[in-house]
Amino acid sequence: MSWAVVFGLLAALLLLLLLTRRRTRRPGEPPLDLGSIPWLGYALEFGKDAASFLTRMKEKHGDIFTVLVGGRYVTVLLDPHSYDMVVWEPRTRLDFHAYAAFLMERIFDVQLPHYSPSEEKSKMKPTLLHKELQALTEAMYTNLHTVLLGDTTEAGSGWHEMGLLEFSYSFLLRAGYLTLYGVEAPPHTPESQAQDRVHSADVFHTFRQLDLLLPKLARGSLSVGDKDQVCRVKGHLWKLLSPARLATRAHRSKWLESYLLHLEEMGVSEEMQARALVLQLWATQGNMGPAAFWVLLFLLRTPEALAAVRGELEPMLLQVEQPISQMTALPQKVLDSMPVLDSVLSESLRLTAAPFITREVVVDMALPMADGREFTLRCGDRLLLFPFLSPQKDPEIYTDPEVFKYNRFLNPDGSEKKDFYKDGKRLKNYSMPWGAGHNQCLGRGYAISSIKQFVFLVLARFDLELISPDVEMPLFDLSRWRRPASVPDSGRSEVRDRIAASAEPKLSPDLLISPKQPPPLPREQEKEEEAPPPDPGLATRAPNACPRPQPRRARSGPAAPAAPARRLPVRRRPGPARPRVRRCPRAGAPGRPRRCAVPGPGRRPPWG
Repeated sequence: MSWAVVFGLLAALLLLLLLTRRRTRRPGEPPLDLGSIPWLGYALEFGKDAASFLTRMKEKHGDIFTVLVGGRYVTVLLDPHSYDMVVWEPRTRLDFHAYAAFLMERIFDVQLPHYSPSEEKSKMKPTLLHKELQALTEAMYTNLHTVLLGDTTEAGSGWHEMGLLEFSYSFLLRAGYLTLYGVEAPPHTPESQAQDRVHSADVFHTFRQLDLLLPKLARGSLSVGDKDQVCRVKGHLWKLLSPARLATRAHRSKWLESYLLHLEEMGVSEEMQARALVLQLWATQGNMGPAAFWVLLFLLRTPEALAAVRGELEPMLLQVEQPISQMTALPQKVLDSMPVLDSVLSESLRLTAAPFITREVVVDMALPMADGREFTLRCGDRLLLFPFLSPQKDPEIYTDPEVFKYNRFLNPDGSEKKDFYKDGKRLKNYSMPWGAGHNQCLGRGYAISSIKQFVFLVLARFDLELISPDVEMPLFDLSRWRRPASVPDSGRSEVRDRIAASAEPKLSPDLLISPKQPPPLPREQEKEEEAPPPDPGLATRAPNACPRPQPRRARSGPAAPAAPARRLPVRRRPGPARPRVRRCPRAGAPGRPRRCAVPGPGRRPPWG
C-alpha cells in the first residue's frame, strides 16, 4: 500500500472523528441544538432564510439558545430587555473588532496596521456631530439639488420611468459621495455641476456592480467570472477614490480630511488608503438609498400616509421666506419639525431593517438576563442579536406587527412615541435599525437628515406614481440580512433582465417621475384638477395595500399636467415596466408607454 493511500485514509479518519465529535450542553448553558448534519449543523437553513430559521428555533427553545452553524457555535439572544447586557459589555469579554477586521480584509481587501475601531470612532465622531453635521446637511441638500434636479432637467420634461430602488439608491449615493468626498474645483458653473453628475454617476454604477456581489464575496462563493468582475470593479473604484485624485476636489468634508489624516498617522500606503475609502463609501452610503426606497414605497402605497406627510410639510414651507426653487439649504428647524415623516421613517425601518449584531465571546462568562436568569457562554463562541424578530416584529410590543402604520411612532398629541412595553415593562430598545451600545452607527444623524431631505425634495419638486396598482411587496434579498436596511431581491432579476430572459414574471413596482412645472395651481383649483388626457392604462388612486417592490428603469409616457409645487397627486399606471429609458414619440403625445415583465424570485416579506 502506497504512502499516499495511507495518508489519505488517516486524513479521512481524522475528518470523520472531527465531524462525529459532538458538543454536549453543560449545566447553566443555553439550550443546545446541533442539527442533524455533523459540523454543518444548521448552516444551510440559516443561510437560506435566517429569519424563518431563528423564528422556529425561538418557538422551540425560547429567547436564548445555541446552534451549530458551519462549525461555529452561535448563541442567539432574542430578549430585547436583555440586549443592554450585551451591547455595553467591554471588549475584554465580548468583542466585535476581530470579526470586523476579518470582513474588511475578506470583502474590501483592506489591511490596516494596528487597527483599532474604537480609536477610529473617537477620531471620526466629532466630524459627524453639531456644527460639522450641520455643514454636511447643507452640503447634502446642495448636492441633491445638483444630481436630482440636474439629471431630470437634462432628461427633458414629461414622464420618465425608472426603478424605485435605482431612483433612491442612485441619487442618494451620488449626492452623499459629493458631500463627503468633494466636488469639482472652482469656478462652480453649470459645466462643473454637469461634470459632478457624470463623475458621481460613474462612481455609483461601479459601486453598484460591487454591491450586488458583496454577499457572495462575504461567503467566499464567487465563480471564476465573478472573481474577474470583482477585480475589475474594485480596481476602477480604487482609481476613482485614490487620495491623489481626491486631492483635486473642492469642499471635501471634515470627515474625509480627518479619516485621511488618521490613515496617514497609521502609516497606511496610498494604495491601501484608496481601498479603505471604498470601504467607507459602502459604510456611509450603502444603506441610505435602500432605506429611502422603502420610505417612498410605503408612502406611495398608503395615500393617507402621503397626505399626512404633505400636510405636515406645507405649513412649514409657508414659514420659509424664499420659494423652494431658490432654497440653498433646508433649515434645521424644518428638519427637526417633521414628527410625521420621522414616524414614517421609523415604521419603514422597523419593517425592513434587519442587521445582525454579533460579538465574539473572548472568555468564559456569565450572561445575566433581565428576568433574573443567568446563562454561561463559552470562550470562542459567537453571540448574535437579531432585533428584526424581537423587538421589531414582536406582536406583544407592536399590534399587527406585519402591517405598515405610518403613525405608529406618534402620540395622540402628535409628539414622538417612545413608550413600548413587553412583559409589562417599558422597553429601552424598541427598534434598533442603527445598532446599539458601543457599536451604534456614528453617522445615523447624517443618514436620517439625508433621507428626510431627499424625501422632501422628491415630494416638493416631483410628481410620482407607481405604474402597477396591484404589484406585490418585493421579496427581501435573503443574502443581505446583515444590512441595516434590507434590499429587495433585485440582483438576480436585473441580471436576467439584461440577458433578456423571458421567464414567468413576478412584477416589481415602478415609478413615473416628472419635474413639476410652475406656476402652482391656486388651492381652490386643486380639487378640480383632472387626470392626464386619455390614457387607458391610468388609474385614479392607489389602494391602501402593501406592494411587493423591486427596482426598475425609466421610460416616457404622456407628459404630466402642471401640478402644484408642494402637492404630490398619486396615480398609477397598470402594467409592468420596461427597464430602459424611453422617450415619448413626441411631446405631449398620448401614446401608452411600453411594458416589460421582470422575474423576481425570492421570499415574500411577512407583511405582504
